[in-house]
Amino acid sequence: MSKKVALVLSGGGARGMAHVGVIEELEERGYEITSIAGTSMGALVGGVYAQGKLQEFKNWMISLDRGKVFRLIDFTLSAQGIIKGDKVLNAMKEFIPDINIEDLKISYSATAVDIVKHKEVVFRKGSLYDAIRASIAIPTVITPVRKDGAVLVDGGVMNNIPITNIERTEGDILIAVYVNADIPVRKPAALEKDEKKNQSVYLKKIAEFYEHLNLNHQKEKKEKLGYFSLIDKTITTGMLKLAQLAIEKGKPDILINVSHDACGTYDFYKANELIEIGRYAAVTTLDKIKQ
Repeated sequence: MSKKVALVLSGGGARGMAHVGVIEELEERGYEITSIAGTSMGALVGGVYAQGKLQEFKNWMISLDRGKVFRLIDFTLSAQGIIKGDKVLNAMKEFIPDINIEDLKISYSATAVDIVKHKEVVFRKGSLYDAIRASIAIPTVITPVRKDGAVLVDGGVMNNIPITNIERTEGDILIAVYVNADIPVRKPAALEKDEKKNQSVYLKKIAEFYEHLNLNHQKEKKEKLGYFSLIDKTITTGMLKLAQLAIEKGKPDILINVSHDACGTYDFYKANELIEIGRYAAVTTLDKIKQ
């Protein structure tokens, strides 16, 4: 199998941190990523990798706890969204400077959507951060980007797995990473072990109590939909079918799936866990193909 890879990275909020683990596993196995196309969080991770700054980005992300993540949210009273989304990118610029896409080490594209003309906008040149900012603008959550008469929002609205926007080179293999898959959550054994070890005695007692009563408390409890979760589920529902069609039409040589239930869309404080989930997904998929 060729060692050159055209890599497509989907959007998925915090689940997009799994892309980091996938990329690290590909490099560990000697694959050479020659081009990247990403949407939303896939555009962000793909962009910092193309710039050669993935390690710096990873180190920063795993240092963020709930409090630090919250302090990076720049709330606004705009009717078009409740978060500007600029504060986090400005924080990244302190250790990852902006660069023009055409000056990146490998071919790169970021996908956004113009809701005025109802079409995709694919960034292949100009400011990397401008491209990322447009691609991550989740409708009604992060304010859209206005540029040359266009109103740009998250590329996942139309193309969450931008296989159509990847640049191919002769002899490469097409790998797509989809972090919204309708599959059970799959974690490495070490991660499962750590979670059980860290579970408090109190929670264990509660679990034993419900088991004793023969009640599945989690299933019986009705899910409460907050503002963010309602928007997330609404957008995701619309994207699922489009994503499946993109996969069927694009026919990636390798598809690496990460469960949509791996975490909430905004659980960025779980970066380290998600990176390992992504690595595990890559390991199991690539090993199966090798066998």
